[in-house]
Amino acid sequence: MAQNLYELTATLNNGQEKKLGDYQGKVLLIVNTASQCGFTPQYKGLQAMYDKYKGEGLEILGFPCDQFGHQEPGNDSEIQNFCEMNFGVQFPLFKKIEVNGEGTHPVFKYLKQEAPGFLSTSIKWNFTKFLVDKQGKVIKRFAPMTPPEKIDQQIKDLLKK
Repeated sequence: MAQNLYELTATLNNGQEKKLGDYQGKVLLIVNTASQCGFTPQYKGLQAMYDKYKGEGLEILGFPCDQFGHQEPGNDSEIQNFCEMNFGVQFPLFKKIEVNGEGTHPVFKYLKQEAPGFLSTSIKWNFTKFLVDKQGKVIKRFAPMTPPEKIDQQIKDLLKK
């Protein structure tokens, strides 16, 4: 198990390996996403937040996942195209991963360990969000139903620190 988030890597949806250490000094909002979910319109709010705060040091990292109701059936390029065409998504999207079970991606193993859910560490559904400060500390886990706009003040506060 990683000792901190910055030790980990993940593969962008274009196949390029990305060190999470590259995001050191940034506030991160890490989200497991899906294209055919009732919460999919949150992409719009996530992109608006990214546009608003990217210049101040916010990065939003989207991790597509097909573990909930088969709501992310596409391949990585189909997911990218869907997000760009329907929501203008410009923040980084990673290769489709698993967030629960034996195949859980190391990034989500770490996030779940640092910010367990109410009753367990499992991710309950698409669009679970993890807020990470500039030092890589997981500050809070947000439920799928929490819209990005409700996290705005907390992001603003972290960006000032």
